[in-house]
Amino acid sequence: MKHLGIILLFTLIGYISKTTAQESQDYIEFNDRKNIVHGFYLGINPSYGEIEGKETYIMALKMAYVVNRQLEIGFETKGFYSEQNLRGIFLSNSADLGGVYAGLHLEPILFSKSRINLSFPILIGGGATGYINDDWNDDEFEENREQDWDAVFVVEPGINVLYNISRYVQLETGMKYRFSSKVDLSTDDITRINGFSFGFGLKVGIFNLGKNRYKKNIPNHE
Repeated sequence: MKHLGIILLFTLIGYISKTTAQESQDYIEFNDRKNIVHGFYLGINPSYGEIEGKETYIMALKMAYVVNRQLEIGFETKGFYSEQNLRGIFLSNSADLGGVYAGLHLEPILFSKSRINLSFPILIGGGATGYINDDWNDDEFEENREQDWDAVFVVEPGINVLYNISRYVQLETGMKYRFSSKVDLSTDDITRINGFSFGFGLKVGIFNLGKNRYKKNIPNHE
């Protein structure tokens, strides 16, 4: 009789446990700090700099994939306008410098688990640069179109400070230096578009910053 009571007790405990498990949600929650998190964002980055000592305004757009909050791999494109005020290039007026370049964006990130990070972005790509004059006439444009624009290769390393507002928004600020290949324009006033730039940026996407808690579904075998 005593053994029968023990058997019934364990049977009842087993039944209650099974019923409770069935009534609970069909997932378990665990904390996996070794899990690799991924992210993706779109960013905008206005900046101010110089080319040949003259004021230069730059606008950048980029999109990148973020690997484990430690490396960004993506594509970046930039357009710039530099107030060179060069004379003698067009008969009608002076000329400024403009251009567009784009390429591979890489950005290793340090202190990635902190709210404030340090990163070292680099852009490797190419584009075109040339003289800009809003007042030129049609004859001047046709005559100078080929000699006043040229292809350019660019390598632009930098250093950034990143501030993580949330897992969806990140701010950045920093400086870069642009190294370019030599360009062959109609005058020798500008042969390269080298120069420093300082700017800030906004990134919007999903970074998974600080999120290492996951839920895993349990398959129902019934």
